Amino acid sequence: MVTNPTSASTTSHADRRTAMTAGVLFIVATGASLVGSAVEPVLTRTDYLTRISQNANSVSAGALLELIAAGTSVAIAIALYPVLKRWNQSMALGSVVFRTIEAVMYTAGAVSLLSLLTVGQLFARSATADRASVQAIGDALVGVRQESVLAGVFAFALGALMYYAIFYRSRLIPVWLSGWGIVGVILMLVACLSALFTRNPVTSYVILILPIAVQEMVLAVWLIAKGFNSSALQPAEPVELR
Repeated sequence: MVTNPTSASTTSHADRRTAMTAGVLFIVATGASLVGSAVEPVLTRTDYLTRISQNANSVSAGALLELIAAGTSVAIAIALYPVLKRWNQSMALGSVVFRTIEAVMYTAGAVSLLSLLTVGQLFARSATADRASVQAIGDALVGVRQESVLAGVFAFALGALMYYAIFYRSRLIPVWLSGWGIVGVILMLVACLSALFTRNPVTSYVILILPIAVQEMVLAVWLIAKGFNSSALQPAEPVELR
């Protein structure tokens, strides 16, 4: 049995497209998440409902960017799946499942943010005596949003840990880059656990989040410029020539 050169070439081109697609998705997902966080009003301030009602466009833009981040997050795992399943199909599928959960949680967070926009506008129109009940609704929505984001980050970390483990074992990308990803994800899990027990927003642990954010940008550039390690790739189904 020998490998059909045409089939091998087709597989190589498909893997190169997969790497480039995943690289672009990494950039879009991380960029949308970071910019979305930057344009949103701070929800930990006591006057957040007033600020939300005064910055409707920023809130809407933040929610839109979160939805983009949600969609591209699961798209990353889906794009990588055809390549990663050759080494470990269960873990490759697991990464898709957990990043799908992540996308669902981020979508819930975006919906909560848009709902806060409605509550903020109601707060601005309400009489002083009625504002306490509106504030309570807003606080509940902030709580839902915070827990949704935390659950989403937990899911991200588990899904990412699976495909970085495959990267490390398969040598599809340099060991230093996949190792960096594993360490970054572990630090992200530490941030999640800290947020879970301290009740602080997970986004407040910038020092723990920064390593994986930078790593994903480096990984994205690597995948776009270099692609997967050609010596590690094997055709999915060798074709027998007769």
